[in-house]
Amino acid sequence: MAAELGGLLEPLLARLDAAHRAREQGLAACRRTIRACGQAIRAIHRSQPDLVASFTADAETALREAQAVLRPHPSVAYAGFLHDAEKEYVEALLTAALVAGSPLPSMEEIGVEPASWLKGLTEAASELRRHLLDRLRAGELARGEALLLQMEDVYDQLVTVDYPDALTGGLRRSVDALRAVLERSRADVTTTVLQSRLQASLDRATGTASATP
Repeated sequence: MAAELGGLLEPLLARLDAAHRAREQGLAACRRTIRACGQAIRAIHRSQPDLVASFTADAETALREAQAVLRPHPSVAYAGFLHDAEKEYVEALLTAALVAGSPLPSMEEIGVEPASWLKGLTEAASELRRHLLDRLRAGELARGEALLLQMEDVYDQLVTVDYPDALTGGLRRSVDALRAVLERSRADVTTTVLQSRLQASLDRATGTASATP
């Protein structure tokens, strides 16, 4: 009996051991991916395109490693951490594209799952708020309004995606969070526009008064 059980357990334990090694390697690679993506997004906001390219390249290398090592082990691959790494990579790439006004790379071009692309897009749109505020502080009102329109376009498309959370990775909650960010951003732009108009009116009035003998 013992010998029989041993024969049954041996291949099972070998598979578990392989899955465990893949998990450890994949988890480390996913952490590197997320770290590089965070650095890339900071570089985007600091207008450092060379660093953005370098960090996103590092992120892609780490992500491809994670995908390759986890692919033979679906139970580990779908545990959640690979999805998070893919989402962060999508967010970095799409944030860079939105800020630059470039075409958005597709799910196939990036090489990720649908849920990862959708949630990455949602977070990229939310990330535009920081860039929008920077532009408003710099007095670039037209640019701020253009960024707000991009955020609205993304939200208007994502709100139509109506599938169970099991398929989208909880997209609905992310879209709800984007809506809140969008409303705050719209209020900021509206306030800045009104202040700009008021200042222009005051300048005109002051100029008229100064010109009157």
